[in-house]
Amino acid sequence: MRLIVMGILGTPLILAASGAAAADSSVTLYGVADTFIQYLDNGGSHAFSERSGGSTGSLFGLTGTEDLGGGLNAKFTVESGYNINNGSLFGDTTALFYRQAWVGLTDSKYGLLTFGRQYEPSFRVVYPTDPFSLNEVLSPISANVLAVDRNTLSTQYDSGRASNSILYQSPNLNGLKLYGMYAFSATVSQPTPETTGNMLNVGASYSGYGLYAGIAYVNQHSGQATIPGLPGPLSLLGTEHFIGALAYRIGIVNLKFNYSYQRASDAPSRSLAGLLGTAHSYSTAQLGATIQATPADAIEIAMFERNVRGAHDNAPGVEVGVDHSLSKRTSLYARAGYIKNNGSSTVSWPGITVSEPDTKQVLATVGMTHRF
Repeated sequence: MRLIVMGILGTPLILAASGAAAADSSVTLYGVADTFIQYLDNGGSHAFSERSGGSTGSLFGLTGTEDLGGGLNAKFTVESGYNINNGSLFGDTTALFYRQAWVGLTDSKYGLLTFGRQYEPSFRVVYPTDPFSLNEVLSPISANVLAVDRNTLSTQYDSGRASNSILYQSPNLNGLKLYGMYAFSATVSQPTPETTGNMLNVGASYSGYGLYAGIAYVNQHSGQATIPGLPGPLSLLGTEHFIGALAYRIGIVNLKFNYSYQRASDAPSRSLAGLLGTAHSYSTAQLGATIQATPADAIEIAMFERNVRGAHDNAPGVEVGVDHSLSKRTSLYARAGYIKNNGSSTVSWPGITVSEPDTKQVLATVGMTHRF
């Protein structure tokens, strides 16, 4: 009986395998398992916890290509985030492939054209200049961008990924790469129910002779969010983002700097955004370095500040990190950070609610990452 079952099941598998070979295609399963123990001083309140994704987000995904001939290939990626400490989905529990879900065509001469949920040009431009790799849990940039600050609730932030998007990436042109994205309106229910308008996102970067430089521009159309505690829906105003990024490698030291300015449109005088003053523009700046101390050991450091225009709110801080590779797939890491909120600023690392404004945030973590 076992042989009969194996024969019945094996026939379509053989046919599928032979078809895949004929088409010269491949599919790869990959992933990351990352967890850490965290100590947090939240305005004088102390707590320990176990969390997920402190160095690299815990994830699993499928990616594949098919050779169509003449230098043209079809490609796809679907990628899900999860919390390894409790098994739940990360970010948005209603979206299986919260991190990435796209398909497209790539050509060796003309570049890559993709459709779906994918990383934005602005993310790609800044990524090489963040010592903490724009990590969604412990990167200072994520802390600054995702801060729940009353004075900037109507000023849209750049999330790094866009749904319903079309992305073009040029081939490498002697170190120069060009990016262009247009994303249509999208609605999400988590972490806050909101609808965002269409978005234009363009960028360019250059790498060569130890230097990296990048610029990006983002124009987000207006939208709407439902925020607990407010008497009605809050307008998300049209917002422009101006972004610059630099890095320069000197031996084992890679110096890094990035700056972004978010400028919101004026709120109508009688709108909820206008009455509450939730549409201030703000900037974020970060200066840091990555030091490859040994082949197995890296040190990261970053000094940063979030500054809200016209509200006298700012949040300077510093973060340091150490990574030690046990193998090509497994590593240990530690992070320590400090943020001082001034005025009514409420900045902390993502997933942490600040107890009250004008207080400090102190964080220390130790964790482990395994890639498969």
